[in-house]
Amino acid sequence: MGTTQDIDLKKEVHGIRTAAVKALLLTAACFAAGYLMLPKYVLFPTTTFDALVFTLRVDLFVLLWVVVAVGLVSHARRQSTADIRGAAFGVPSDSIRVKIAFLQNTLEQAFVAIGTHLVFSTLLAGAALSLVVVATALFAVGRVTFYRGYPHGAAARAFGMVTTVIPTIVILALSLVSLAWL
Repeated sequence: MGTTQDIDLKKEVHGIRTAAVKALLLTAACFAAGYLMLPKYVLFPTTTFDALVFTLRVDLFVLLWVVVAVGLVSHARRQSTADIRGAAFGVPSDSIRVKIAFLQNTLEQAFVAIGTHLVFSTLLAGAALSLVVVATALFAVGRVTFYRGYPHGAAARAFGMVTTVIPTIVILALSLVSLAWL
């Protein structure tokens, strides 16, 4: 990616919007398919306690992405004389900046996703938990595509970002609606 002067803002915003629409369509399709199909093959817990245990186990795969991101930064630091001393001793080199940004974003997204999933599982159980499974799978798709697109600009990482965020927002919204109905 070039400097700020090299960025065509209109083109970048158009690319972000296009990627976001694609991610929204993927999320909607996956949520619908998951909700309709998974309960036919998986017996989801029906009590709050069991739903929480189930969700914690599923969210292990969200935490795995934090571990992957930490590993990427750690490995990159060990390969760079400019970075091996750590963040407190200088500005990160070009070879590690994207990895650090990926780690920070993944930590933020994982925190919100896991918290949202846990709240959701205290309010809904049974087939509704299929949405946590789908959201976790989409988290993985989002992280991979976000990381791969990051060096190429906002439009290139937008699909991954939206694919990571939208499932969490949907589950948060469903949690708020469910809470309002209590």
